[in-house]
Amino acid sequence: MKDRTRFTRYDGGDPLAPPVDLAEALDAIGEDVMAGYSPERAMREFLRRGGRDQAGLDDLARRVAERRRELTSRHHLDGTLEEVRELLDHALLEERKQLARDAMMDDADRAFREMQLDAAYPQGGPPSTAAAVSELSSYDWQSREAREDYEKIKDLLGRELLDQRFAGMKQALENATDADRAAVNEMLGDLNELLEKHARGEDTPEDFEEFMGKHGDFFPEQPQNIDELLDSLAQRSAAAQRMLNSMSPEQRQELMELSQQAFGSPELMDQLARMDANLQALRPGEDWGGSERFEGQEGLGLGDGTGVLQDLADLDELGEQLSQSYGGARMDDVDLDKLARQLGDQAAVDARTLQRLEQALRDSGYLKRGTDGQYRLSPKAMRQLGKALLRDVAERMSGRQGQRELQRAGAAGDLSGATRSWAFGDTEPWHVPRTMLNGVLRRAGDRHGPMLSIDDVEVQETEARTQAAVALLVDTSFSMAMDGRWVPMKRTALALHTLIRSRFRGDHLQLIGFGRHAEVMEIEQLTALDARWDKGTNLHHALLLANRHFRKHPNAQPVLLIVTDGEPTSHLEPDGQVYFSYPPHPLTVAYAVRELDAAGRLGAQTTFFRLGDDPGLARFIDQMARRVDGRVIAPELDDLGAAVVGSYLGSRRPGAGAGYGGYGDWFGGRGFWVGD
Repeated sequence: MKDRTRFTRYDGGDPLAPPVDLAEALDAIGEDVMAGYSPERAMREFLRRGGRDQAGLDDLARRVAERRRELTSRHHLDGTLEEVRELLDHALLEERKQLARDAMMDDADRAFREMQLDAAYPQGGPPSTAAAVSELSSYDWQSREAREDYEKIKDLLGRELLDQRFAGMKQALENATDADRAAVNEMLGDLNELLEKHARGEDTPEDFEEFMGKHGDFFPEQPQNIDELLDSLAQRSAAAQRMLNSMSPEQRQELMELSQQAFGSPELMDQLARMDANLQALRPGEDWGGSERFEGQEGLGLGDGTGVLQDLADLDELGEQLSQSYGGARMDDVDLDKLARQLGDQAAVDARTLQRLEQALRDSGYLKRGTDGQYRLSPKAMRQLGKALLRDVAERMSGRQGQRELQRAGAAGDLSGATRSWAFGDTEPWHVPRTMLNGVLRRAGDRHGPMLSIDDVEVQETEARTQAAVALLVDTSFSMAMDGRWVPMKRTALALHTLIRSRFRGDHLQLIGFGRHAEVMEIEQLTALDARWDKGTNLHHALLLANRHFRKHPNAQPVLLIVTDGEPTSHLEPDGQVYFSYPPHPLTVAYAVRELDAAGRLGAQTTFFRLGDDPGLARFIDQMARRVDGRVIAPELDDLGAAVVGSYLGSRRPGAGAGYGGYGDWFGGRGFWVGD
C-alpha cells in the first residue's frame, strides 16, 4: 500500500509575532457600547471595520466581491467550442489544399471528397460544429495534418470532459496513449463500483484503501477516506453541472453532441454520466441547479470553466462566512485555506489575526455572559476603558496648562500604601523596597544590565486628607441623544468614576441620570443605557437624589456636578407622579430652584456644564449658578470629560469654593467659564 502521509505548508502565522493588542479593540467596542450597541454587536462591528493597521471583515468581503466580478466579467463559456472550431477550420483548410495539389487523384474522387467537405462544412461555416465533427467521423482524410487536427478534436474533448471532473486531467492526458485511456476507463469503472457500494452501505475502509492503492495517482489531493473523496469529486462535478446550466440551450446541445466524439468512443460519456448520477445521489446538498452569467471576452474550456465555477462557489461561501450575519457566527468559521487560495496569503493572515482577536476578547475576561445569555462588558473591561478615557482627559488637561493633575492627585496628603511607576515630573517620594525589587527581577533576566534603571523606580501614592461626596447629574433626555451628546456624556461619567475609584478611594461618587424622571445608576448601567426618546428634563428629581446622597455623608465635602443641555421641563408632584410641560412651567422651575438652594445650604460646590448654544438655557443656568455661588462651564463635547474631571479636582484643592477658577485656559478658546 502506498504511503499517503500528507505534508502541507505551515499556515499558523508568524510564530514570533506578538500577541494581538486588545487596547484598540476595547476602546472601539466601549465607544459603540456607550452609543447603544450590545457588546456582542460592538465586537462584531470592530471585526468588520478592523483597526488602524488591521484589515477588517468588510475589506476582505469587498475583495471577495471584486474577485467574483473579475471572474464573471473577464470570461465566457465558449472556450472549448471555439478551440474545436479552430481545429476543424484548420483541418478542412489543410484537406482542401491537399486535394487541390494532388495531381494523381482521380477528378471524380476529388469532386466527391470536396462535396463531402462542403456538405459537412458549407460556405460561411457549419450550422453546427458538432454536426460537422460527427459527419466527418467516417471521412478518409488525405492530408496528414488534417487527420491529426481532427484526431486532436476527439482527444481534446475527452481530456476536457475528464478535466471537468478531475482537475489537471487535460494536461496529464496530453499526448496520451491508448493504454493511458484504458487506465482512465478502468479507474472510472472501479470508482463507480466503489460509489455504488458506498451508497448501499456495503463498502469497507479496505475497499477505499485498495482503490487508492490502485488509482491514487489520479487524485493528487490524496483523500484520506471515502468521505473526503466524495466531497472533492462532488464539488467538482456540481461545478461542472453549474457550468452546463450557465450555457445557452444551443451551447449545451452542441456540447452534448460533441461529447459523443470524446476519445472516439461513447464509453467515456457513459462512465462520467454514471459517476455524476452517483455523486448527486450521495451529495444532494451540493449546488447542482445553480448557474452564473459570464460576460467577458476570454473563452474558458470545460476544465478551466469548471475550476472558475468552483472558485465562484468558494467566493460565495467566503462571502457568507465573512458577513457573519447568521446565527452563532464565529470568526473560526472562515476557511483560511480558501481565502488564501482566492485572495492570497496576506488575506489569510488578516483573517487569522481577526480570529485570534475575537478569541482573545472572549478569553480575556473583557466580555462576560449574563444570566440572559447576552454578553456584557465585565468590570475588568470597564476599568480598562475608564483608564483609557482618563488618559485622554489627562492629555487634554496637561496640554493646556502643563499640569498633571491626575498624577499629582493628593500629593500633599497622607500615604495611601499604593505605588506606581515613576513618570517625568513626579515629586512623590520613592518606594525603595519596590524599586529595588524591580531592579533585582530585571537583572534576573539580564545579568549585565545596570543595578538600577529609571524604569525600576516606583513612587508612593498619597491621598488627600479631605473626603468628598460627589454627585454627577447627567441629562438623559431626548435632546441629548438627538444632538449627539449621548456618548460624550457617558465617556465623562466613566472617566470620573475611574478617577475616583483609582485615585480618590475615600470619596463617595453617585451617578444620577435624569430625563423625564431621575434614577441612581451604577456605571455599568449608565454606559450600557440606550438612548431615551421620552421628552423631559427632571432636574428637580435629580437634585432630590443628590441631596439625599450628601446627607448620607455629613462629614464629606459635597460636590455637585450637573451636565445638561436643556431647562427643566418636568418635576415630581407630592404624590410621586411626574409632571411634564414645555415650555417649562413656573412650578417646575421653582421646585428645581428649591432643591438647588437646599444643596447650597449643605455646602455643595456646584458646577453646571452647559451643552449647546441656546440663549434661554444660558440665562437660566447662569441665574441658577449665581444663587449658590456656583460656576458654569460651556465646553465643546470633546472637552466635556476634561471639564468635569478638572472641576472635581479643583473642588478638592484647599480653599476651593465660591468663585474658584483657574481651569479656563484648558479650553484654549474652545469653551468658556461663566459666573466666577
